Amino acid sequence: MSTGISKGVRAGLLASSLMLLEACAVGPNFRPPAPPSTDHYTPEPVPTVTASSDAPGGSVQHFVTDGEVPADWWRMFGPQPLDALVQRALKDSPTIAAAQATLRSASESYRGERSLLAPSVDATAGATRERDSSASFGLPFPSSLYNLYTTSVQVTYKLDLFGGNRRQIEAARAQADYQRYELEAARLTLADNVVTTAISIGSLKAQLAAIHDIVAGERDQLAVTERQLKAGTASHADVLSQQAQLAQTEATVPDLEKQLAQAYHRLAVLAGETPDHLELSDLELDAINLPTELPVSVPARLVRQRPDVQAAEAQLHQATAQVGVATANLLPSLSLTGSIGSDATATQSLLSAGTGVWNVGASLSQPIFHGGQLLAQRREAIANLEVAQANYRETVLTAMQQVADTLRALEADARDLKAQLEAEEAARASLAIARRQFAAGLNSHLAVLIAERQYLQARESRVLAQAARYSDSVALLQALGGGWWNRAPDDEKTASNR
Repeated sequence: MSTGISKGVRAGLLASSLMLLEACAVGPNFRPPAPPSTDHYTPEPVPTVTASSDAPGGSVQHFVTDGEVPADWWRMFGPQPLDALVQRALKDSPTIAAAQATLRSASESYRGERSLLAPSVDATAGATRERDSSASFGLPFPSSLYNLYTTSVQVTYKLDLFGGNRRQIEAARAQADYQRYELEAARLTLADNVVTTAISIGSLKAQLAAIHDIVAGERDQLAVTERQLKAGTASHADVLSQQAQLAQTEATVPDLEKQLAQAYHRLAVLAGETPDHLELSDLELDAINLPTELPVSVPARLVRQRPDVQAAEAQLHQATAQVGVATANLLPSLSLTGSIGSDATATQSLLSAGTGVWNVGASLSQPIFHGGQLLAQRREAIANLEVAQANYRETVLTAMQQVADTLRALEADARDLKAQLEAEEAARASLAIARRQFAAGLNSHLAVLIAERQYLQARESRVLAQAARYSDSVALLQALGGGWWNRAPDDEKTASNR
């Protein structure tokens, strides 16, 4: 009885020791980096509201501290065609398709790595034709010729004594997380590019409309100058000067038309179409809504929301796990093996009594000399961890800079649009006065040319300032992470598995 207890105690101690060995994992345990300690993005507080003006897109914008970014943030800008275009791009873009396939690949790799913690079981069957010489056994009998049939099931289990396999699985899971955040970053970038390209199209169309208006006015002015030439109140040089001014203005049209066509081509490709398959002729700059409330996440939330920051954290996690893998490779490894089967000279006898065979075994290996390779690999893993730490810190700082830049840009955009509108109104009034005075013979042709040029520049500047408010509003929503975490679970599953 005491012998039985002693054996039981020893078996229990052995099992407990193996469990303790498997419970430990060498290498540093990953801990998410602490968020930024600051609550601000800029040295001076950012105003809670922007300036306003009577121009289209000149509404007051309110900054909502720690507000939520909607998952479909682009709908804040209004027109249904824009929403439909973004949805179409997210569905059909090859960039998104590639990111989704890469995520599936990383997920399957993670599932494959998890098998390292389970034993492997293999079944084999074989048949051989053999001839044995009895002389090799010192017997005078003739050689024997026979068939040998074998079947067996083999089990191999490598104990994860120091956690190397678990660290490898951890690294694979971190890689899958990285690809998931890369997919979110691709979706955010694509939506941003679609909306900003649509804004650019609206801006170019507004600039073309301004030039066409100026061209119409300059044609009228040329007609007036030609009549004055006939009446003797204007010189031929005045007519030539007006013609030159008209030609210079008309010369700006082809370049803007080229830019507009290229923007449409870019928009088509973003939507996963060939350049000849997309038209968005009804999208005007004035039809786009300017969001009047813009969320501003605090820095501690920003690092959890930005997909690029989360991707950098996943890479940091992976690099941390790889240090554990490299450390475990320096330590002993223990493998258990066993097989059970049957050997017989006839297939019908494989399951007969007396044909069974089995074996069990264990092997322990310890690296002794590899020419410094294993130590170098561990030092490499530690250096890679330091790279990942620096990259993560840089990504966080860049994210905060982008939010700070866009907040200041939005504040300046509002004041710029207000000033540009005032300049445009003043230039329009000045041009009207100059034309009336020239028609009455009260001023020179040069004064009209100067007024026309000032008005054209002022109107183009106002259009560009209006577009800048839209574009920088998009930039802020992108800098805050785009709201992917607020996507409904069904939508998230669809987004990842399209």
